[in-house]
Amino acid sequence: MCIFCKIVAKEIPGDIVFESIDVLAFNDLTPQAPTHVLIIPKWHHESAAELAAMAPTTLAELFTVADQIAKERELDGYRLAFNTGESAGQSVFHAHLHLLGGRPFAWPPG
Repeated sequence: MCIFCKIVAKEIPGDIVFESIDVLAFNDLTPQAPTHVLIIPKWHHESAAELAAMAPTTLAELFTVADQIAKERELDGYRLAFNTGESAGQSVFHAHLHLLGGRPFAWPPG
C-alpha cells in the first residue's frame, strides 16, 4: 500500500484540509510555496492519465477542490501541477494534483 493510500485509510496522519467520498486533500509535508496542498483520489490510480481513463469525474473533482481551497485561502493566483513519471518528479505513484500559491511563480517552471 502506498503512503497516500495509508493517509486515506488513516493508518498514518496527514494534515487534511478537505475530504469527500472520492477525494482527499492535505498539506504537503515539504511545501514548495506558502500554500502547497496535495489533492488525491481516494482510490489508487498511478497517474493522472490512469485516473482520467478510469474515473474522469473524480479527476474533475480534484480541480474543483483545488479552486475551492484556493478561494478559502484567498489566493490571488495559483498553479496546479501533476507530475507523471519519475523523470518528471513524481515520487509517490498515486495520482496527485499539487495546488501551489501564495508567492509569485516564474515561467517556464523548473
